[in-house]
Formats: sequence, structure tokens, C-alpha cells
Amino acid sequence: MKTDFKEEWKHLNQYQMEAVLDESPACVVNANVGSGKTTVLIAKILYLHYEKSVPLEDMVVLTFTNKAADEIISRLRKKEPGLSREQVMGFGTFHSAALHLLKHQLSLEQTGWNREFTVISPDEEADLAAEVIAEQKLTVRYKNRLKKRLEQEYPGYVRGKESSRYRDDLFRLFPLLEEEKKRQNKMSFSDLLRVSAVLLRAGEWHPQWMIVDEVQDSDAQQIEFLEALKGKDTRLFAVGDPNQVIYSWRGTGENMFYLLKHRFAAKELSLPVNYRSSASILEAANRFLQSGAGIQSSRGAGGKIVVKNHYDPFQEAEYLAGRIRALHDAGRAYGEIAVFYRLQKQAELLKKVLERQRIPCEVSVRKTVRDIPVLNWLIKVLRFSVNPADGQMGMEALADPQYGETRTRAKAKKIIREQKWDNVLLYQRMLEFQDQEAWKKDTVPKAAEIFAYFGLREALHPTASAYQEDEKLVLRLLERICGYSREKGCGLIEGTREFVNQSALYGVNLLSADRDMDSAGIENFPGDTVKLMTLHASKGLEFETVFLIGMNQGLIPLHSQSFEQEEEERRLFFVGITRAKDELELSYYTNPGEPGISGEYSRYLRMLPPHLLEWEELRSEGEKRSNLQQLRREVQEQIREKKEQEQKEQEPQKNTAVKYARHPKYGAGILVSEDEMMVEVEFEGYGRKQFLKAFGEVTVEGE
Repeated sequence: MKTDFKEEWKHLNQYQMEAVLDESPACVVNANVGSGKTTVLIAKILYLHYEKSVPLEDMVVLTFTNKAADEIISRLRKKEPGLSREQVMGFGTFHSAALHLLKHQLSLEQTGWNREFTVISPDEEADLAAEVIAEQKLTVRYKNRLKKRLEQEYPGYVRGKESSRYRDDLFRLFPLLEEEKKRQNKMSFSDLLRVSAVLLRAGEWHPQWMIVDEVQDSDAQQIEFLEALKGKDTRLFAVGDPNQVIYSWRGTGENMFYLLKHRFAAKELSLPVNYRSSASILEAANRFLQSGAGIQSSRGAGGKIVVKNHYDPFQEAEYLAGRIRALHDAGRAYGEIAVFYRLQKQAELLKKVLERQRIPCEVSVRKTVRDIPVLNWLIKVLRFSVNPADGQMGMEALADPQYGETRTRAKAKKIIREQKWDNVLLYQRMLEFQDQEAWKKDTVPKAAEIFAYFGLREALHPTASAYQEDEKLVLRLLERICGYSREKGCGLIEGTREFVNQSALYGVNLLSADRDMDSAGIENFPGDTVKLMTLHASKGLEFETVFLIGMNQGLIPLHSQSFEQEEEERRLFFVGITRAKDELELSYYTNPGEPGISGEYSRYLRMLPPHLLEWEELRSEGEKRSNLQQLRREVQEQIREKKEQEQKEQEPQKNTAVKYARHPKYGAGILVSEDEMMVEVEFEGYGRKQFLKAFGEVTVEGE
């Protein structure tokens, strides 16, 4: 064993060491929260590489996020600075691994696609399906739910089911849609896994080792991909935590961990020792464990968990501002403080109050190029440029109402179909992009050269009020593409093709050119700032101090319609409280001020051992209202003004003024607001009502 490798072993406990050394044909590790699973994964890879002489190229290392894969690669590079890109091409998410296999190792000739294919998101696949439905005059019900229907009913079609759920033309659509994707040379997310699995089963290539992180978050298609990837002599090492399954609407579930164990007849090991949280926090967390023998603590008891009662969210926000300020004055970094909540809309008030108190804070939000019209358009231009067979993207780039040629869809389709570019400079430049010899090689131009090549100054309309901001955003994205191409050591054309595929899979972080793409599309946080995020976004993170707000019945947990949903709410709470290292404070409202949320504190608080809790009751009536009325008015006015401004800015970009939603009981209504978890709809005769997306009660127009 090499001396430098032994350094990785110094701090491993007996459970971690057993997992690293295990060479069973298949092994699954039940890794409790905070038990050092990433350390074990790194040590496992190094052990196999250095001690057992397994080439990194002969390992497939699958992670749930691109960020996790980057962390593993970064730590490997510290041990081996000369690590090449080719050595770790098999390190990434399931979809990126499948993409790499299809681009570089598997034979696509018989599939109908070629290696220059581009990747499309589920939204883009639904748009393409709608085009096929219209062209073929198919009868497909619930077209406003087309994306979900494609996802839910495709497995039944593949298994040979005779007809769709609603006995319409959906099953006629599937083969037509696949032919259109082949004609336009693009694959959906599910195509990546399905096609690569078919080719892998043909025995083209199999790795020596498959190493899987966060296996509990995999879905049925990913398990099938693993089965296809596993050859006769391939060994499996998978790590996961069944107690942290919080993405059931994506098709994951607690049983995925045990399904994989059963499918591969795997040996099960455990990592029971938590190194993150104090013993009191872990004792509380053990009350919410649904799988395993319990979490062992490696630390002292720590302080009690504070349970605090506030009159309403306004009082709570004011209190948190003062409490966070006091913690920071006492030496705690803002970046080690986090506030978690169940729903994204809870962040707005809190952020306003913290900003008024000059406390730096960041809200975890999903933001990708699709959220910014000019960048969404630019990606379409680039997608068509690297894949001229993609007529859908070419048409949308030419027919955009704000940017480029602003042709009608009919004229844009005619240009694409006839390939005539008289007086259509943008179309000509898109078609000729891959003919630029210098860009085919390792040459990467400056962003300004690409900007000029496509004639983007004219395309962005320099007299438009948004021109300067649009130009800045476009140049920043082009700089990202140039930097990405240089980092990958390829020319601009190949780098652009890879970049647009990666952006389809992961989104693009728009805050900084220094940060990579993330699978969830969630921005990373810069600097020393207080972190505000939903419980879902908190997974995988840790902080010295955590405030978990809104511990009211109907909010934590949300109202559940099934046992499975209730169990997932419990796991979500478990994930939240186990992010805290030293201090955990839970709070609830006497007056939540929201329909469906009770003024009674959460039943989860009753489940916590009383000796671990320190209750702080509501302050006096006079004190609780002190300065709050003025604060409420000011903050509500700021929020109202912000929403009005956002609406004004968005109005020119919308094709329709109103979006609609439908509920089986209340009928059609106007969509008021929507985030990743909730939908709020105004129904005539019933008023405004809120629904949890995961329950699938409401269908939103266009989804």
C-alpha cells in the first residue's frame, strides 16, 4: 500500500474501514446522516485504484448531483494532480454517465441517432410532442398535462400495455415522437438511460466497478440502467440513507435502497456514527428514524433544543434579525447560520426584514437560463448551431417575438424547411457555425468574437430598453461557454455542444462564472451570508446554527392524503434538524395568517423527548405588538411594489396575460402564484386556494 494513500485511513472508524475494504460482488452501505459517507466513497475509490490497481477509467461513479461528482473529482486531484479528464469521464450523475457512454463508448449506428445528438429537457420534449400531435392530428386528452402523461405512461407502453389510461392516441404518439427525435437528432433524459441500457445489455462494455452515491434517490429507470451496466464480473458498491428519501414525486422511494439490495443480492453494511450534530440533536432525530438501528453520536450532549412561540411571521422575522445579529456579534459567521422553512414563499418576508437590518442573506432559488428570456433564446440559437437537424430549436430561435429575426412561426418553419436564408443573417450564421475551421480545433475565441459572428447586437435590438442588461447577460454566458471549452481542452464547437447538453441536464448557475452547473439548478451561495432555504434545499448541507420556522400543524407537516406522504413529511423534518451541528431552534406561530395552517404547534414537537427541549412562550401582548404594525405595513408595501414591478417587466415577455389551472372539484381557475412546492389558484365562487404540487390535485396550463 502506498504511503500517501495511508493518510486517507487515519481517521476512518471501524465501520468506515469495513466498507472501504469490502470487495463483495455487491455491497450496499446504510449510511446514517453525518456519518462520513463522502469520506468513505473517496477512500473506496483510492483503495481500489492504488491498492487494487483498478484504473479510474474502469470505474463508473454515479452521484445524485453534478456538484457531488465534482467534489469527488476535486479530492482525487489533490491526491493525483495529473489526473486527466479522460480518467474521470465515468464520474457524474446517471444521466451524464449515460451521455458520456453514448458519445464516446457505445455504438449508436443502429439506434437512429448519431454522436452529435443534443439533449432536451422534459419541457422541450413536451413541446415537441405537441407539435407532433398537431401535425398528425392525434387526439390526446389533457394536453395541459402532457409532460406528466409522457413520463407516467411511457413505461406501460414499453411493457406492451394495449392502450393509454384515457384510451386516446397517446400510445400512437410515442413511436411518432421517437421518430421525430431521431430525425432532429436529440434525446430526452429518459432516452439517455433507455438507449444506453439497450446497448449495454448487448454486451458492448462493462466496468470493473460501479460506485453509487445517494442510491436511495434513484428511480426505477436508473436501477434498470445499473442492471444493464453490470457485467458478469462487475462489482457494485452503493451508499445511501433510506431515512433521507424526500423526492418521491421524482419517482424515488424508501424502497429503492432495499430494491437495489434485493436485485443485486447485496451484502448490507452500516455507518451508524454521526460526526456532525450534538448528542441532544441526534437523540431528537432518532425519534424520527424510519429505518436502521439508530444514530450513534461522537460528540457531547450540547445545549437543549429551543422551542419558541411567536405571535405571527412578522414578529418572528424581527426576532430572528435580532438573534442572528447577536450570534454574529458573539463571533459566529453569518455563513454558519441557516433558516429553514417548508414553503418558498415564507422567505420573502424574512429576507426583507433581514435586509432592513443590514444582515447579509441569500435565498436558495431555482434559476436557470430558462428563467431569463434573452438567455433562453440564446441557448436555442446555440442548440441549432451545433445540431442543424434540430428544426424545432431553429424555428423557435427565428420566431422569438423579442429577439433575432422575430419572424412568424409559419415563416420560420418555411425558412428551416427550404433552407433559404436570403436576408436572414442569423439563420445563415447558425447553419455555418460548424464550418468555422478554427473553432473545430482547440481554438477558443473571445466572447466578443462570438457575439459579433452571430450579429447579436442587431438581434438584441439596441434601441430596446433592456438592451444593455441583455447584452451583459449574453456576453457573460458566452464567456462561460468559452471558459468551459478551454477547461475541457476542446474547440469552441465541441465545447458549445457539450455545454448546451450539460445545461439541459443541470441548468446553468448564473451568479458567477466560477461556479459550475448544479443538478438541481439551485444557486450556490457566495460569501458570508445567512442562508434561507426550504427543507428540501437543505439536504446535504450543515450549519452550526439552524432555525426551523413555521412548526405549525398544516405547515410542518403539510396536510397529507396518504400514509406515504405523511412518512415523507417525517423524513423531511428529520433531514432539516440533522443539518444543525451545535444549535437548533424550532418556532411556531399563534397567528399563522394563512388558510389551512393551524395556530396549534406541530405534532412533531410532541414527539420530541421533553428533557431535550427548552420552551420559550409568547411574550406579553403589549411587547409583541411593539413596532410590528409599522413593520408589517412597510414590508407588505415593499413586497407589493416588488411584485408590481416584476409584473411590469414580465408583461412584454408573456405571450398570454393569464395562466389557468384546473382542479377536479373547483373546476378552472386563474393561477395566482406557483413555486417548486405549491400552487395558488383563484376559483370563481370558491376564492383563493393553495395546493401541494406533490399531490397532483391541480393541473397548470402548459404543464
